Amino acid sequence: MPSPHQRPLPRRRFIAGAVGIGAGLVAVPAHAVTGRPRPFGRFGSPDRRLTPETLYVDPLGRGDHTTVQAAVTAATGSGRTLVIAPGTYRETVAVDVTRTEATWIGASEDPRDVVIVHDNAAGTPKPGGGTYGTTGSATTTVQADGFTARWITFANDWLRADHPEITATQAVAIKVQGDRSSFTRCRFLGHQDTLYADTLALGTFARQYYAHCHAEGDVDFVFGRATAVYEDCHFRTLNRTDLASAPYGFVFAPSTAVANPHGYLVTRGRVSSEAPSAAYKLARPWVPSSDTSARPMLIVRDTHLGPGIDAVAPYTNMSDAYPWQSQRFAEYRNTGPGARITVPANRPQLAPAEAASATREAYLGDWTPWREGC
Repeated sequence: MPSPHQRPLPRRRFIAGAVGIGAGLVAVPAHAVTGRPRPFGRFGSPDRRLTPETLYVDPLGRGDHTTVQAAVTAATGSGRTLVIAPGTYRETVAVDVTRTEATWIGASEDPRDVVIVHDNAAGTPKPGGGTYGTTGSATTTVQADGFTARWITFANDWLRADHPEITATQAVAIKVQGDRSSFTRCRFLGHQDTLYADTLALGTFARQYYAHCHAEGDVDFVFGRATAVYEDCHFRTLNRTDLASAPYGFVFAPSTAVANPHGYLVTRGRVSSEAPSAAYKLARPWVPSSDTSARPMLIVRDTHLGPGIDAVAPYTNMSDAYPWQSQRFAEYRNTGPGARITVPANRPQLAPAEAASATREAYLGDWTPWREGC
């Protein structure tokens, strides 16, 4: 996503913050790696596999592979499971379209323990020339259908302050393009363009489901054209010491195709901030040059909006050629200081009859990921 600000951000808390959901990317405690006699928890081991299709990943060599990408490469075909031991996996990972119905499990059942992280930005030079671009910056890329992840942190810890020479500051933690992609109790950490919920092609309406997850960032940190349901999720906006005035950034930037009746649905969520009050916009529409007919869609309902969201003008334009008022933005029964309706024209609300069709069931159809267990 384009950035309205190019000055570097002198911020280290993303790496060195206190342990806790949303506190930033931290080193895995020593006990999480060295003190566990069973690094794969209740999910078996190479000697006691859950199924013949299960592979085990451990940075200390107690599994089948020491890196996630090596395990993905070995897990050919459909229906493979990766059980990932606690550790910080500094690498880029790609799951291509042939590796369908894959499941990744964070073995400790705490997403703070299993961290997949790298530090490319869109403007980072590639070894063979050129730059990575937004898509190429992703730490993890998932193209296959039927992907499931539980208890894992996906992060991009590239920092503006470290690279003042780079102006393309998009740095994706994960790009998800497959249909029926499900994430439960995962964390997505970054700054700009953290969680890229997208599709493989313009005419493909990929469905994605995020439950009890945490996403944080500053500029457009949840964006893309997928049909995505965010249920019971926490979105946290970061402080910025490089900016003298608001807005510091934007939580959502959907780019829904005009033919898609379902874009982003946020339900029973929470938006908090470490930035000053009203420093952030809730959303702005992204109409990319590759799809100028896009009509971005975002519904936020039954969600607590903290004081970090500008209640007077929670939406803004990315381009004046595509005003947010012409898109499909609406709210319903939100609470909190960021949800106060002070200028009704700036807060489009669903009628009760419209809200009845703004549900996970309506968005995801015959796919019911919330019924799936581990």
